[in-house]
Amino acid sequence: MTTVLIEDLEPQSADTGVAAHYGDPMREQRVLDTAVGLVDRSNREVIAVPGDERASWLHTLTTQHLSDLRAGQGSELLVLSPHGHVEQHALVTEDGTTAWLDTEPGAGAGLLKYLEMMRFFTRVEPRAATAEIGVFSLVGPEAAATAAKLLGVELAEPRIFDVPGPKFAAGSVPSEPTARYDVKAFEGGLARRVPLGVDLLIHRDHAMEVLAGVPRAGLWAYEAIRVAHKVPRLGWETDHRTIPAEAEFLAPAVHLDKGCYRGQETVARVHHLGRPPRRLELLHLDGVATDQPPAQGTPVTLDGREVGFIGTAVRHHELGMIALAVLKRNVAADARLTAGESAAAIDAG
Repeated sequence: MTTVLIEDLEPQSADTGVAAHYGDPMREQRVLDTAVGLVDRSNREVIAVPGDERASWLHTLTTQHLSDLRAGQGSELLVLSPHGHVEQHALVTEDGTTAWLDTEPGAGAGLLKYLEMMRFFTRVEPRAATAEIGVFSLVGPEAAATAAKLLGVELAEPRIFDVPGPKFAAGSVPSEPTARYDVKAFEGGLARRVPLGVDLLIHRDHAMEVLAGVPRAGLWAYEAIRVAHKVPRLGWETDHRTIPAEAEFLAPAVHLDKGCYRGQETVARVHHLGRPPRRLELLHLDGVATDQPPAQGTPVTLDGREVGFIGTAVRHHELGMIALAVLKRNVAADARLTAGESAAAIDAG
């Protein structure tokens, strides 16, 4: 099997350290879209948070309702600045003794520093765990069945609450995580059911022979599926001004009716006014002038005026060139946009 690493093709990418593809990225996309493939995402950074008070502590520091987090549960969380801007995003996986946080490549040190600063006298011991735990993902409609067959874990469907409307009644949002991902232990790691499939948090010294029969797919294929499903990434679909409502982090990562946390006032004010300054959209790019997707950060313009930026742009095996973009709120749904050398249209779906 040919393995082409991200750094061989994109030396400046933050995603170095894993495979971009295994020789046929379009075939790998089709596998993830129609069946199941195994994606190496072990460049994600992992933080372990053991300690008796970990659930209540994470509850007070983050946007998610985690005070009653129990073994076998997973969710998502954000850490915000005092002004409500997104500083960190992580998935949390609880095994009964430790809460495992996995976040984007390069973001782990900042998240760990913040957690260490906020320990005070709390009985928690956050530590870097990337050297111990790697994240791999079974992606596709057959992911849960494959996990059951090969790992012996039965995982319930992910459950994500709808975001309540502006000025909702206090107490109308259940006092639990807004996203609940089923977690089961298997020999050598944990399996977490998520919207795109099943994430595996595996001890790095554990052999992967049990998954030897699953087709491999590179990160390029994974990113194409992620973009098509409009799933944002910290640092790709965010900048220093991003608030949760602009990048569709509200539903999976923000509990709108919990106790005080840093940045809560901005989140509440924007939600109740119902007017976030920007929004995340899926764009279709025409590919006439170029067949190269625009780079992350490329300005999106309307009649020569900048109205947003490209987050992630990919070539999808069915949809052609597509991109996630953060646009100003007042950009019309039928606006004729430009991204780099490509004409762009907002996805009607």
